[in-house]
Formats: sequence, C-alpha cells, structure tokens
Amino acid sequence: MHEKNDTPDAALTALRARLETGRARMRLNQTQLAARAGLSRGTVHKVFKAGEPVPTTDTVVAVARALGLPVGELLALRRTAVGAGDGDRAGPGRPVGQWDPHALEVHPAGMTLESAGGVERRVLPGYVAREHDQRLARAVQDAEAGRSRMVVLVGESSTGKTRACWEAVQPLADQGWWLWHPYDPTRAEAALEELHRVGPRTVVWLNEAQHYLGDPHAGERIAAAIHTLLVQPERGPVLVLGTLWPDYATQYTALPSPEAPDPHSRVRELLAARTVNIPAAFDPAALAKATTLAEAGDRLLADALTRAGDDGRVTQDLAGAPELLHRYEQATPAARALLEAAMDARRLRVGLHLPQAFLTDAAPDYLTDTDYDQLTDDWAEQAYAELATPVHGKHAPLRRATPRPQRRPPSPTPTDSPTPSPGGPVFRLADYLEQHGRTTRPDLCPPASFWHAAHTHLTHPDDLNYLAQAAEDRHRLQWAHHLRHRAAHHGGASALACLAVRREQSGDHAGAEALARQAAEYGDPSALVRLAVRREQNLDRACAKTLYQEAADHGSSSALVSMSWMLMQSGDHAGAEALTRQAAERGDPSALARLSWMRDQIGDHAGAEALTRQAAEYGDPSALVRLAVRREQSGDHAGAEALARQAAERGDPSALVRLGWMREQCRKRADAEDLYQMAADHGSPSALVRLATMWEEDGARKGAEVLARQAADHGDSSALVRLSAMRERVGAGQSAETLARDVAGRGDPSALVHLAAMREQIGDREGVETLRREAAEHGDPSALVRLATIREQTGDSATAEVLARQAAEHGDPSALVRLATIREQTGDSATAEVLARQAAEHGDPSALVRLATIREQTGDSATAEVLARQAAEHGDPSALVRLAATRKQAGDQDGEEGLYRRAADHGHASALVRLATRQEQNGKYMGALQRLWPYGLDPDGTPTPAWQDGAAE
Repeated sequence: MHEKNDTPDAALTALRARLETGRARMRLNQTQLAARAGLSRGTVHKVFKAGEPVPTTDTVVAVARALGLPVGELLALRRTAVGAGDGDRAGPGRPVGQWDPHALEVHPAGMTLESAGGVERRVLPGYVAREHDQRLARAVQDAEAGRSRMVVLVGESSTGKTRACWEAVQPLADQGWWLWHPYDPTRAEAALEELHRVGPRTVVWLNEAQHYLGDPHAGERIAAAIHTLLVQPERGPVLVLGTLWPDYATQYTALPSPEAPDPHSRVRELLAARTVNIPAAFDPAALAKATTLAEAGDRLLADALTRAGDDGRVTQDLAGAPELLHRYEQATPAARALLEAAMDARRLRVGLHLPQAFLTDAAPDYLTDTDYDQLTDDWAEQAYAELATPVHGKHAPLRRATPRPQRRPPSPTPTDSPTPSPGGPVFRLADYLEQHGRTTRPDLCPPASFWHAAHTHLTHPDDLNYLAQAAEDRHRLQWAHHLRHRAAHHGGASALACLAVRREQSGDHAGAEALARQAAEYGDPSALVRLAVRREQNLDRACAKTLYQEAADHGSSSALVSMSWMLMQSGDHAGAEALTRQAAERGDPSALARLSWMRDQIGDHAGAEALTRQAAEYGDPSALVRLAVRREQSGDHAGAEALARQAAERGDPSALVRLGWMREQCRKRADAEDLYQMAADHGSPSALVRLATMWEEDGARKGAEVLARQAADHGDSSALVRLSAMRERVGAGQSAETLARDVAGRGDPSALVHLAAMREQIGDREGVETLRREAAEHGDPSALVRLATIREQTGDSATAEVLARQAAEHGDPSALVRLATIREQTGDSATAEVLARQAAEHGDPSALVRLATIREQTGDSATAEVLARQAAEHGDPSALVRLAATRKQAGDQDGEEGLYRRAADHGHASALVRLATRQEQNGKYMGALQRLWPYGLDPDGTPTPAWQDGAAE
C-alpha cells in the first residue's frame, strides 16, 4: 500500500526519501554525487537536509539523472512540494486537446473537409518535420521534465511557423497541459492583464508576437512579465511559443546607437538565445519527406508539390501565396492600383484595416494616363469585387474586414477617448501581399493621390503621424506638415508633442507650451518635460519647475526625477527623496537607485542601502546588484555577498556572478566557485559557463561537460564552445568536434567555425572545408563566405562562385559582394555586375554601390548612374549621394540636383543626413538640401513651390 503524497510536506519528504534511497543504492557519498551531478557539495547537502527549502527544478533533474531515477516522477513530487500540483486550474487557458488549430491561426489549406461527430472540419495537410522542429521538440521535452522554456520562430509570411508550434505541443495534450491564447479585447491588453495568473503546465501562445512585444505601450511590460514567469520555478513549468517576421525580430533585437532611445531593451533581453529561424523553403530532405506523404495519399501536399516545383516553397503554396502573387501581377489596372495603395499604406505603418474611401481616392495616381482615361463610372466596384474573390478557398488579395469592437468601459478622461472611426467599409490586405509590398516597394514614394486621400479620409492619429514622418523622411515637407496637424486635430499626442517642440525651436514659447499641454491632456507629457529642460538650461528655474509639475500631474515619472535633481542640487534632500519615491510608485525605481548612488558617494552608506532596498522593492533588483559590487570593491565582502543573495532571490543572480568573477580575479577560486554555484542554483546560465570553464582548466572534464550542457539547456551554449576550443588546443580533436557538433545541433554553429579557423592555421584543408560546410548547414553562411574567399585567392574561381551563391542562399550575400569587387578589379566587369546584382537580390546592394563608384571614377558615368539607381531600388541610396558629390566637383549642378532628388525620392532623407554626418559634412549636406528644395519636394519628385507654414486646418 502506497502512502499518498498529496500535501507539500509529504511530497517533499517523499522526494528526499526517493533520492536518499537512490544514493544509498549506488553507494555514493554526497561529495561523489555532487561531482557526478555537476553540482556543488553545498547544493547536494541541502537536497537531503530536513528543513531546507525545496530544491530547484534543475537540481532535482541533475541529481535524479546522476542516480538513474525517473525524472518525471520526482518533478511531480517537487511540484506538489512547492504547491504547484494540478488541482483546480484557476489560470487562463483550456486543455490543449480542446483547441482547434485554425482557432490558433494555423493557415487553412484548401477546401478539403472531414466529418467528425457530425461536425465538418478542415483537414490539415501532412506535416513535414524540419530542423527547427528539433529545437521545438527539445523545448517541449524540457517543459515535460519541469523546466520552463520559450521559443520564438522567426520566418517570413506563410513559412509554417504557426503550424510548427501546433505540432510541437501535441505531446502535451495527453499530459494534461493547458494552452492560453491571449486575444481579447486586444492581444497586448489580454497578455498584460492575465500573464500573472498563468499556472504551471501551460503553453502561452504568442502567435504574431509583434502584437504583444511590439506594442508601444505594453510591449516592454509584457516582456518583463514573461521573463518573470520563466525564471520563477514555483510557477513552472510553462512553455512560451511565439512567431515573428524577420523584420520585427531584427527591430527588437538591434542595439540602439548610444544617443538614441532604447524602446525594446526588455524585449531584446527576452528574445536573446530564444529565437529559431525557419527557412522560407523546403530543403531536398524535406521535399523528399513531403513527396512520400503525397504518394501515400495526401492530396493537399501532392497539389502543393505540383505547383511549388523545385523552389521548395511548399508552405507558401499551401497558404495561397503564389496565387495571391499571381492575382496581383495579373490584376486589372484599377485593382492593381488599389493593391499598391494598400501595400504602400501598410509599409508606411497605417493600421491593419484600411478605409474603402481612402483606398478609392488613393488609387488614381497609381494608374497610367491611358488606364486612367479608360476608367468607367463603376471601376471601383468592379475592382473591389475582383480582389474579394478568395484564392484556393483561402485569403483574398483585398478582403472586407470587420474590426472587433472595443469591450472596455467608457472613461471620461481625454486620454481614453475613442479615436473617431472613418465611416464606411474597411478592407484588409492579404499578409503575403503586404510582405511582398515591403520587399519590392521599400523606398518608393507614393503618388500625390495617396497623400491627399490619407489627409482626407484617415482619422486615427497614429496612422496620420506615421505618414507625416514618412513624408518628412522623403522630404515631402508640405504633406508632412498637413498630416501632422491633422493628427494633432484628432488628438494625436505624439503629433502635438512634436509640434510643441518645433514651436519652441522657432521662438514661439507660448504656442509651444499650449501645444505641450494639449499633448499631456491626451497622454503624452514628454513635450512638457522637454520644454522644462530647455527652461532649466536657460536658468528659468521657476518656469521649469512649473512645467515639470504639470508633466508630473499627467503621470510623467521622468518629470518627478528631474524635479528631485533640482531639489537635490538646492540642498533639499528630504524633498528630493519624497519625489523619487513618487517616481518609484509610478513605475520608475531607477530614481531611487540614482539617489542611492549619490548618498553612497557622500559617505551615507546606510542611507544608500535603505534607498537601494526600496528600489528593489519597487521592481529594480539591479539596484542591489550595483550596491553589491560597490561593497565588494570597498572590501565589505560579507555585505556584498548578502546583497547579491537578496538580488538573486528577487530574480537577478548577476550580482553573484560578478562577485564570483571578482573573487576569481583575486585568485580566490573556492569562493568564486561557491558564488557561481549559488548563481547557477538561481537559474544563471552564465554562472554554469564560468564553472564549466574552471572545472575544465582543473582537469575535471566530465563534470565540466555536464555543467556546459546544463548551461546550453538554459540557452547559453558558450561553455560548450569554449570547451571545444580548449580540447582542440590540447590535442583532443575528436572530443572537440563532438562538442562543436552538439552545439551546432542546438542552433549555434560558432564552435564549428572556431574549430575550422584553428584547423586552417595548421593547414588541415579538408577538415576546414568539412567543418565550414557543417557550420553553414546549421545556419552560419559566413563559413561559406570564408571558403569562397580562400578558393578565389587560390585561383579556383568557379568553386568560389558556387560557394558564394550557396552562402547567399543561406542568408549571407557578402561573398558575392567580395567576388564582385575582386572581378571588377581584375577587369572582368561583366561578371562583376552579374555577381553584384545577385548580391542585391539577396539583400546586400553594397556591391552595386562599390561598382557605381568605380565606374564613375573611370569616367563611365552612364553605367555608374544605372548601377546607383539599382542600388537605391534595393534599399541603399548612398551611391546616388556619392555620385551627386562627384558631379558637384565636376560643376554639373543639374546632375547633382537630379541625383540628390532621386535619393530623397527613395525615402532616405534621414539616412542621407546620417551618412553625411559620418562623413563630417552634415552642415554642407543640409545646406545643399535647403538650397535645392527649401520648401521640399512634391510626391513626383519635383520641387514644391513656396507655401505658408501656417496654422493647421
């Protein structure tokens, strides 16, 4: 008869008993078990000692595996011990098995239906597993074993991202897992409101994750909430799955320049080591699997393979992409004009639902004169009907949409006032055509009818403000002015703030303050803060204080921080402290941290520590980290360690890691190891990396490898990369290769690249090529770039070209750029142009820029201009700018003006300014711009006549 373990105390006792029995059976003492499990002696001691807290998930897994015990059963006991048994599910979601894949936005494929229980359901085509599915499967297995995980699939539209996530979670259905899809009233609101309620054994479904992580108001807070969910063991295990287009992934993970704001800092940290790229096409192995399924009777796959041919774009075919593209290319002129107007609106960040009146009025200037003259009275009705017909029973190129109504209680405050909705129907552009427009029309300036229609029919202030910025980027100053004023008229806070700053710059201080107050009323007090800063700089402290206070009254924590600094400088420490606490209560604990630093600087360590603890209580554990480091530097090692432990308990073990590194530098290896182990127990993979490196240096290879694999399981494979290099250096080549391939299988081919470089130094040409090819197959085409360069240098041009094209197909066209430059320098201009155009088609027009510059220098101005225009069409107008400068030196003023105008027409006025700044010619460039087109350009690129920069309509 088995004793029930349905209470936390009973489950913890049973867990320790099972582990103790396993240890006794294997006749291991705790020191031996620690070495076998890759844990510290202290951690293992706490596992078996009564009165200690419940061991972490990773500790239970490591000990169970070392003792050969069933991991799943022991983790179930641990969940009960921490009070995370299944019980009654109060969190959001419902069982995985109760979800329909199409309700989770898996693309429907075809019209094939099956009947189950009298209900007809669409049939999904057979599924072909690919390399990214292995990463998903490992994440699911980790979640099954009790470790929370997050994976975001990154790929173009209709490449199978959502379907892959759906297939991955199916094993969890039989284990009682739930799935939650935040959706209503909006995705971001639902996520922000309910993430704190997510319970263990839940899949959080973030399809089209830009709607969550990219939300301008909630994205950073959603990222922070997900991070908290992932790192708190008592809330796990959970599995967070998301999908993103590459453009969004690049935007969220790019590091800002030092002087620029950082709007996605928490999102960038969340996505680090958690994204997996999904290829746009099936490789030969996947095509073979699909063919097998088709031959076995899968009609949907059979039809898709027939249409897709050898290009491997099977998922896009299933989602209707090729037919959508065909419909666009073969559309009547009027229908095509509507689609191009919709494409331009979406790429310039107009909202998802496009008013019919806007599209109809925007379309005419997309038509040629001949096509426009042939329009009938009912042309619009016929064009919309043409575009509403679905392709293969799926999405229509342009379909009528019904926006979901907002289900929020009314609010009397101006900030929450509903934006006026345009009258009449609204339409939605098919996703694939939207992305096609972003790819093929990235820098084209829409015609005059587009801007006029936007100004006439659009009412959402965000749409209008985005278009105003797009017009300004293209030096269409008149339309930028009118659109920004219309955005302000409709309550656009950011537009009002922008206009306020411009009034201030023109000397209209009263007008600036009035606009800034309007912006604050609509939810953006930043203009008040900026005006206050200028007043403070001009020593008008009374006015500055008034403006700061108004901004603070409208919810600006930064205004409170600025006021606190003013009080601090005047000696009012109590007043400064009160304001910083208000800022912390409004969500800005960094104010307390900064005040703490000032106290510490003047020797008030007790006051500094008290403020730091308050900052941590308000949600800033990094304040404890900074204080711990300062204590360590001052020699207070015990105090530093205590603060570091507190930070770790609040979810930030980085202080323990930093203290460990500092002790390691002082040759206190034992202390460092203990600190690293504590950090590892709190979920820090970087601590595992340091421990693995130390153990490898001490000769404990097996333990080092265990630790390195644990770090890799947590998303940091750098320890395995280091171990691979260390073993290669000591002559253990086979072990080095094994580790490098293990890392590559986890999605990080850098170890293979590093090994290849080491083998290259000793002349192992065959080994180098094998390793670099493997690295490319695992997602690092730069390995092929290096091979191509070597082959070109050794005279094997044919193989170099093959390798360069392979690198481009894997996502890195830089080899084509290098070969194009080399061929041009050796006189093979024809091949150079071919290679340069191929590089541009793969996303890197820099070779065209270089060739244009070379041709201009050799006197072939006509070809240079053709190449520069091609580079601009592929997104890089810098060649046009360089040619303009050359024409100016030659006295060709008309040529200079025409080239500058074409560069601006490609939408890169701001990019040209940045380029000129890098060349230390910013003032000269802006002067030329002002001289050439003081009133801007019309949409067709001709100079705008003089116009009055008067009040808004």
